[in-house]
Amino acid sequence: MDSKAQLTVDIIAKVAEGKMSIVNAAKLLNKSSRTIERYLQKYQKIGIQFVVHQNSGKSPVNKISDAVKRAVQVLIKEKYFDVNLAHLRELLDVNEKIQVKRETLRSWAHEIHHVKRAKRRRSQARKRRERMASPGLLLQMDGSPHRWFGDKKSCLIAIIDDATSEVHAEFFKSETTLGCLKVLRDYIDKKGLFKALYVDRAGIFGGPKQCNFSQMQRACNELGIEIIFANSPQGKGRIERSFDTFQDRLIPELRLNKVKDMDGANRYL
Repeated sequence: MDSKAQLTVDIIAKVAEGKMSIVNAAKLLNKSSRTIERYLQKYQKIGIQFVVHQNSGKSPVNKISDAVKRAVQVLIKEKYFDVNLAHLRELLDVNEKIQVKRETLRSWAHEIHHVKRAKRRRSQARKRRERMASPGLLLQMDGSPHRWFGDKKSCLIAIIDDATSEVHAEFFKSETTLGCLKVLRDYIDKKGLFKALYVDRAGIFGGPKQCNFSQMQRACNELGIEIIFANSPQGKGRIERSFDTFQDRLIPELRLNKVKDMDGANRYL
């Protein structure tokens, strides 16, 4: 019996002995008078046992078995060691047919010291630009060199609709003009022409870093697509945040599906 329960017993005992009124007992215990009357009836019937909850010592009906808990912790250590909690819940549900609440899963992961930490966010506050009003008005394009699969770096070139965040992407050995043109052509084949393309100042797109005439710029001019150059990486934050998500979620999924080459990675995309 803890101190709170002991206090309740002492006060109800005084009420039963006529040494304290129900009103004063209700004020001391921060309960209603009706609750004090109910406590008093139980005290007179079963004694101090009235303070013990009927479910005390019983396992909750919705408690997950220890066997499931141990199985999930083994999976976290051996199979899903590089997966964040939100992604882990989805993979457990889809791949292992195990459904666990987020907070329960978080506590299990903390017990084995296996929680993937979130990336440190930039400290500078920036106002997020509003999305375009409709699809096809503005698309953002960029490449992300990374060790997506295997030991060598490859580049994920992606184009994203500013209004809907719909992404079209493909893996290449590096960020090249041919790769950007292929992604651009595949998008146009599927969705049609669009109004403007928002990119960084790389020479591929005709920015100040170019050494020769940009074929991307020529192609966009002939198609009537305006190229807009971002003044900073934060300006094209939609595509930059998408790459953060892909590096966090796509890399573990490629590993789990045993994808080790570029052709397999593009088929998976």
